[in-house]
Amino acid sequence: MLDIKFIRENAELIKKTIQDKKIDLDLDALLAADEKRVALLQEMEILSAEKNKLNEEMKTATDKAQVIARGKEVKEKMANLEPEYRKVKYAFESLMVKVPAPCSPDTPLGKGEEENVEVYNSNNIPTFDFVPKDHIQLGRDLDILDLEKGAKVAGYRGYYVKNEGVSLMMGFMMYAINKMMTRGYAPMIVPTLVKEFSLFGSGYFKGLEYNPEIDEIYQVATSEKEATGEVSKDKKFLVGTAEPSLLAYYSDEVLREEQLPLRMCGYSQCYRSEIGSYGRDTKGMYRVHEFMKVEQVILCGADNKEAERLQDEMVAISREMHEELGLPYRQLAICTGDLGAGKYRQYDLEAWMPGMQRYGETGSASIFTDWQARRLNVKYADKEGHKQYVYMLNNTALPSPRIFIAILENHQQADGSVKIPEVLKKFMPLAMDEIRRK
Repeated sequence: MLDIKFIRENAELIKKTIQDKKIDLDLDALLAADEKRVALLQEMEILSAEKNKLNEEMKTATDKAQVIARGKEVKEKMANLEPEYRKVKYAFESLMVKVPAPCSPDTPLGKGEEENVEVYNSNNIPTFDFVPKDHIQLGRDLDILDLEKGAKVAGYRGYYVKNEGVSLMMGFMMYAINKMMTRGYAPMIVPTLVKEFSLFGSGYFKGLEYNPEIDEIYQVATSEKEATGEVSKDKKFLVGTAEPSLLAYYSDEVLREEQLPLRMCGYSQCYRSEIGSYGRDTKGMYRVHEFMKVEQVILCGADNKEAERLQDEMVAISREMHEELGLPYRQLAICTGDLGAGKYRQYDLEAWMPGMQRYGETGSASIFTDWQARRLNVKYADKEGHKQYVYMLNNTALPSPRIFIAILENHQQADGSVKIPEVLKKFMPLAMDEIRRK
């Protein structure tokens, strides 16, 4: 969410951003709603001041009937204005949440994902002197993955990871957490069942409220009780990443400037309905409803150059992990037409997946400037005591299914075994160098 004053003063920039990001929003309608909202609010404030004045007059008035009559008139006017004000305010807020953040100057101009720009390629795609298998066949042959039983028990996109596959997957999750800790990121195991505000605040709802038709989030239907025994009025949701939980940790707080930049990493289960991806990548583990992930988050001061430097830092760590895991990969600069509403700049990492003969996304690093912080009300006080909203950044350290796929498919050998990357061997049982067919 942007500052309405900034929007008013930079209307042409926002209109261009709306066009570049392909956002369905009429900015003139928003500005008109804002003008009407402000006018009604001012009228309400005048009436409220008049009401307070009459309350004071009542204490000393000799003709109380006259004061009561005037008070009644003011009360009726307020009663008539309040429903209209609420209606206009709701219309204004419904449009405000759609206003996109301006892009960074170096964001490529493009219509969609096909125009994202490759800015780096490791250029080490493996060549096999045998017919390589995909992760589905490797998982079945090595008895480390069961998709059939997963579908039986969990339904569409369900899966079981088994035997040495568990050590491998948990191994690179621990590897990622250890890597984050050595780089100064405070580790957390975060809540995966959260209140509505954290998902709205981080931008996982397209509008003011959850819409199951377009928001790829699971809502929990079961109600719960508060400590008082009363049924909770809070709606609860399952997170699709640790990002909302990490960002909401400091909601409604004012940090000190000397605390920034504040680095955190979160481990969590993740749940995604994949509504928008219906019919895509239906086989295997590439697109699933439930998985594990280690996420990076940084809160920093309100400075674009500092945010860009920190984003580059996060991406460099992710690139290093891909290299240490022996995964061919590339880095993409995401173009305007594929950039989310709140994002200032985004880079994606994609690992090569021989089974699909293409790159697949394994990480995404974004700068949101103060777009999320305004929703979550996270500020910091500078040395002069002035309060500003923090800038928020996030990045995927490692996601479990796609890294699992990439390791199996890129490190497979002619005899059907899979070589374990050196950095993961300490997490495997009995100093195992490779996963072999039993």
